Amino acid sequence: MDLKEKIRIIEDFPIEGISFKDITTLLQDKEAFKYAVDSMAEYFRDKGIDVVVGPEARGFILGAPLAYAIGAGFVPVRKKGKLPYDTMSMSYDLEYGSDDLEIHADAIKKGQRVAIIDDLLATGGTIESVIKLIESAGGEIDSVGFLIELTELKGRDRISGYDVVSLLQYKV
Repeated sequence: MDLKEKIRIIEDFPIEGISFKDITTLLQDKEAFKYAVDSMAEYFRDKGIDVVVGPEARGFILGAPLAYAIGAGFVPVRKKGKLPYDTMSMSYDLEYGSDDLEIHADAIKKGQRVAIIDDLLATGGTIESVIKLIESAGGEIDSVGFLIELTELKGRDRISGYDVVSLLQYKV
């Protein structure tokens, strides 16, 4: 299945110059959504992953079903102030701003094998922050997976010490 046919491109969103890859059109197509999750699960299934971590919000959408498919737990990473318990925090930069991410302080146990899943790899700032959070909690990053990679932004270079996989690649 050609998943790129299922993704809507919106120019100049959220700001001028950004070519936004809208995955909501893929998600509403039950066959495409299942195919995307199954394709990712095929890569991660035999890696001995204990926990899948997904950053807010689209990392939830892809990470939770992937965790279920491979028999792992799921841990959400949220924007600052959204988690009700003790948290660990990390700041990061986006292509068009900055933000803070948090994870529950007890969400990752020392030595757990972790896969990080998100919808998009752009500059790598978000995932770099998630990696730092997980490693500071004692987790071991096995792999980092994305539905989409924007290759010209070279986010893969920023996380080059990790096993990185993406289903779809776009030039910006």
